[in-house]
Amino acid sequence: MQIERFYLGCLAHASYLVYDQGEAAVIDPQRDVTIYMERAAELGLKIRWIIETHLHADFVSGHLELARDTGATICIGAGSGATFAHRDLQDGDEISLGSAALRALSTPGHTEESTCIVALESGVPKAVFTGDTLFIGDVGRPDLSPTRTPEQLAAMLYDSLHQKVLTLPAETIVYPAHGAGSLCGRSMSDDASSTIARERRTNYALQPMTQDEFVQLLTGDLPPRPAYFQDEVARNRAGATPLEDLPAVPELEPDAVAKLQAKGAILLDTRPWAQFAAAHIPGSINIALAGQFASWAARMLGISGGQVVIVAEDQAAVLEARLRLARVGLESVAGSLAGGIMGWIDAGQPVAEVDQIPAAEVSEWLEADAQHRMLLDIRETSEYEHGAIPGAVNIPLPELQERLAGLNREMPTAVHCRGGYRSAIAASLLQAAGFKDVINVTGGYDAWALGHTTPACSV
Repeated sequence: MQIERFYLGCLAHASYLVYDQGEAAVIDPQRDVTIYMERAAELGLKIRWIIETHLHADFVSGHLELARDTGATICIGAGSGATFAHRDLQDGDEISLGSAALRALSTPGHTEESTCIVALESGVPKAVFTGDTLFIGDVGRPDLSPTRTPEQLAAMLYDSLHQKVLTLPAETIVYPAHGAGSLCGRSMSDDASSTIARERRTNYALQPMTQDEFVQLLTGDLPPRPAYFQDEVARNRAGATPLEDLPAVPELEPDAVAKLQAKGAILLDTRPWAQFAAAHIPGSINIALAGQFASWAARMLGISGGQVVIVAEDQAAVLEARLRLARVGLESVAGSLAGGIMGWIDAGQPVAEVDQIPAAEVSEWLEADAQHRMLLDIRETSEYEHGAIPGAVNIPLPELQERLAGLNREMPTAVHCRGGYRSAIAASLLQAAGFKDVINVTGGYDAWALGHTTPACSV
């Protein structure tokens, strides 16, 4: 049996092609599925099975398109409520794969239908695909059920881990569905794989403890669940439209873009921050293609909202942005700005800019008039508590939009994160919301901390 891993850094998502004697299975596919078909063709494989370890909440799966194009059977844990043609996997079910087999372990806890898949050679476990049940260095978040509390799910997860997953042989290789940066856990490693023995030894959530202690550990400091997660689950339960069936992205002249913006369309500027800061369409939101673009777009814009117009450096960037947005289910793209920002400027349309200040100077800037200036730290609360710039106010970026009403739009506001990616999003949001004087802190907290003592802060 051979295993190949496909990793999508933008979503910190891992999927797998497992094959033996010409037969293959794809586990937890991403939305654009041609990569699996092309690799299978190169290897002379027939894709027989498509396996979902659970209904994913952070990305849209391409299981329907892959099944349509290959004739493979989609398998998912019993109780998923999936409305597409599929095979329910019960605990202990096995499906053949050449001379090998894949065995389902029902492991509820992250979700109620969560299932781990054990790869067997001659009846002996070789690897386990743990989905979002067990990560490298972490376990799945237990707050994705509409009917069960996080405490109930965490208790189920404890049992699944200790009664099922950790009973596998110590040398069994662990292949999770996500790595560092995913929203489905808190402290994942970016390693590609691990073993049961290593996770027993090093994973904080697998150290000796009672079920009650485990429940308290997982639910005591649970980060807020992104608002779009439930919409994503519903999309995957029904199955997504094939990418090729989505409408094309037309190029729109500046006047047409201005009219759409006036009607409520979101102008999503995907250019690097420096370009956006120098000149951008007033009211547009900057989420650069670099970094976790799709995840932040879904978190800040939602996936069931109004129309989006893409502003990009060139047509290749437009197509890349469209694909990444589709991977998280954000499909309502009305078009892209023809000619990019230069086309907008040449048409005589207004532009805005954002001031910047080096991190080394931000303390002096704040102290010069602390009563009438605000320094906004949009990192997560856990980051802020481990060290912060004195005088900074902490509002995590995912909470910023709903807390704008409590901020003074007339007050000069400098905003920072750890390195600059998130603060660029925040600065554009603040400016679009009507804040008069927005300043982005270049280099962020990390740059500031290089020359300062960083005491812990409490809130």
